[in-house]
Parts: sequence; C-alpha cells; structure tokens
Amino acid sequence: MANLFKPPVTKIDPETGKKIKVKTKKWYGRYRDENGTEHRVPLSENKTTAQRMLAEILKQVSHVKSGLAHPAEVEMKKPIQNHIDDFEKSLKSRNNTSRYIHDSIMKIKRCVKSRQWRTSAQIKMTDVEQFLVDLREVDGCSIETSNHYLRAIKSFSRWLHRNKRLIEDPLMTMSTLNNQVDRRHDRRALTNKEFQLLIGAAESGPPIEGIVGPDRAMLYLLAAYTGLRKGELGSLTAKSFQFGDSETPATVTIEAAYAKNRRHDVLILHPDLVKRLTAWLALKKPESNEILFPVSKRSGGVDLKTSKMIRFDIESARTFWVAEAETEKEEKKRLYADFLLYRDEKGKFADFHCLRHTFITNLGKAKVSPKMAQTLARHSDISLTMKIYTHVDQEEQIEAINLLPSLEPDNETE
Repeated sequence: MANLFKPPVTKIDPETGKKIKVKTKKWYGRYRDENGTEHRVPLSENKTTAQRMLAEILKQVSHVKSGLAHPAEVEMKKPIQNHIDDFEKSLKSRNNTSRYIHDSIMKIKRCVKSRQWRTSAQIKMTDVEQFLVDLREVDGCSIETSNHYLRAIKSFSRWLHRNKRLIEDPLMTMSTLNNQVDRRHDRRALTNKEFQLLIGAAESGPPIEGIVGPDRAMLYLLAAYTGLRKGELGSLTAKSFQFGDSETPATVTIEAAYAKNRRHDVLILHPDLVKRLTAWLALKKPESNEILFPVSKRSGGVDLKTSKMIRFDIESARTFWVAEAETEKEEKKRLYADFLLYRDEKGKFADFHCLRHTFITNLGKAKVSPKMAQTLARHSDISLTMKIYTHVDQEEQIEAINLLPSLEPDNETE
C-alpha cells in the first residue's frame, strides 16, 4: 500500500539543548515497485504536489507490471556501471582498437564518477557541461582534450538511447568547441632543407630508444613520403613492400588492423624513396615477417617515444647547422632563427607527427588537387586535410600576393 509520510528526525532544542524528535518539512512517499521491493523517496513540502508525484510513480510501476512501459524505464533503474560494461563489449564487437576502447571507457567513467551518477536516468546535459568546464578551468585541459571527452560521453548516451536504455538522448544537442582558439600542441611542416638535414643527423646519430641512426632515418623518410602514422609504420615488414618493375609502381601495404581508418590500404612509393629503401633493406636483410620498426605495441613491439627520437635528431641537426656558419654575424642570425627548432616561436612543434604534416603540405606545394591530397592522406573529411595538415609559409604567401594584377597603367594599345 502506497502512502505519504513525514519521517521523524532528531534535532537539538535551542532552548533546552536536549535532543528532540521532529517531523521533516518534506513529504516522503512509500511504495512497492514491480518486483515487490519497498522504496521510500523524498517528494515535496507541499502535500498536494507530493500526492501527484507519488501517483506518477505508481503509474509508472503499473505500466511496468502490465507490460505497457517503455523498455528504457526498466533499464534506466539499473546501475550505470552495467551499461558501461555492455558499451565496452559493443565497442569491442565493432573491431575498434584496444587503445580507443580503453580511452573511451576511461573518459566515460571519469565523468560518471565526477557527477556521481548511479543510473543512466541521472545523465544530464548541465552535468556534462560543468564537467567539461572543470576539465578546462580546474585541471587545465585544452579545448581539444575537452572535445575528446565530450565525443566519448556523447557516443555512450547515443548508444544508450539507440539500444532503448534511455528514453531520450539528453546530450544530443551538445556540440564541440572550436579548438583552433586553444591548440596546445600544434604541429608545423618541415621545409625541404630542414628535412634533409634531419635525415643526415639521424643517419650519423647514436641509437635512441634502441633504434639505430640509419633505421631512424628510414623511419622518417617513410613517414614524410607516405604520410603513415606511428602505429602504421610499426606494423611494416619486408612483405609489406612490393617493388614492381618499370611499368608497375612500387607500393607499401597497410593492413586494416593497423590502419587508423580500419581499411586495407595500398600506397604508391616515390621513386627516390624506393632507391633509399631497397639499399637499406639490402643492408638490413630482415626476415620476411620481421617488424622493421618495433615502435608500437599494437604490432608486437613496445611503444617507443618517437618524439624523443626526432627531438634528439632535429636538435643535433640544428647544432651542426649553426656550427657551419661562416661568420660570427651569420652564426648569431642562425641562433635566433626558427630553422630546425623543435618548437618554434609560434609554439608549433616539429615532433614525429609533423612528418605527416610535411607529407600533406608538400602535396599542396606540388599543386596536387585538394581531392587527391585528401585521398593520399586517407582522410574522411577534406577540411581536415586543408585546415590542419596543409601549412603555408610566408614565402608562399608573398608569391601568391605578387600574382595579383599590377596597379601600373597598362601600356598595351588596343
């Protein structure tokens, strides 16, 4: 039998200082759910409002008993951890990478813990908004990191709604912020001269992270002439390459399991790269299934710090470049130049991923069409290719501006 009541609470009498029992101002409701379990819930200080609230609860219980309730009403009462566990299984069934699954679940759990959600019914847009604000203002996270969290949480709420575990998706209207106003680790593209000096420094450099100099140089060459990412490069074996003949171009194959886009890709290799690669393989003499660059645990290696490798090599290249100055004035000028700086004065980095930026930027400089650049970069969105990965330096801007019509009078006669 459902009823309203005011539970007694113990307070201190301000006049006598003794403990006394008084009834709360708020009305509570007592009822049994569809399983016969008794519940006591706070309702309202107004009795009429409390009666309406309790009646609505009883109506929902009646719907569940009769089988007329929305399937999500039952699911929304279950512990939210049950849904997180099932969502993780769903991600695994869709062949997502273990790293993506781990990162997504970690972000969702952090939000759930911060907002103290116990069931999926407690998911609110205002809670998520405050969580993201705290990430940026209290924890010092960038907007880009905040956006990653939002995407993970939204994918979870969307999955809940799609699988009838939420009646509505409360986060459907939330959108990411513009990360261009707060980029913490923006990359730049290397100039051709910078890249040549980097390769030279790597070839003659000592082992870094267990990778010898010539191997690092080949790793950089492949990254800058194919646009392959660290995990993709870490999956390559001698069998990944097909060198063809005079009529068939040389290629490198990336298996779907290691590609970011989860597709089997066959990429054309530049003729100059092929010469360097065949000479390097002839000296290395690897087994057909041997991982050439064991820099990623996804392919059986370990996650080596490629940023540490390239930072060492680019700083070595800069040291050599500065030392080669023929005059003291030239040396001073080089010391203050951005050339071969790991992080330039604009805050842009020349880390390992900058080699992919270099590849895509060089496609633009070669007047490759935007659509072809998108295809070679293996991007699903052309705006990513053009806005993030294609860089334009000052000299190119000057050249473009000089192509505008002259203001001088036209001396040609009609």
